[in-house]
Amino acid sequence: MAFWENKQLREMSDTEWESLCDGCGLCCLHKLEDVETSEVEFTCVKCRYLSQERRCDVYENRVEFVEGCLDIRDLDPTYYRWLPESCAYRRIHEQRPLPKWHPLIAGSSHLMEEGGYA
Repeated sequence: MAFWENKQLREMSDTEWESLCDGCGLCCLHKLEDVETSEVEFTCVKCRYLSQERRCDVYENRVEFVEGCLDIRDLDPTYYRWLPESCAYRRIHEQRPLPKWHPLIAGSSHLMEEGGYA
């Protein structure tokens, strides 16, 4: 059984936690919340530190450099709805399996990129 299938997010090591990120970059897009419906919409505006390779150029210090940037590990799980439906952290919290294209399942990011999930 894979570690993500038998551990809660809070029980994971740093290495396990980081390996769950598929690198899609969607968490680095600015989002809007409808105050009436609480629906979250992703914009096409990205954080200035998100590289072309969909990685944060200031990852280790991101919460200091970017106002409003949140460390997902420190978030109350009720805020995981601000993450994309495909996000491993959100899926595990919601007790849903990782998608077949996820790099931990597929062995690389090829299927993810080919399927347009990045």
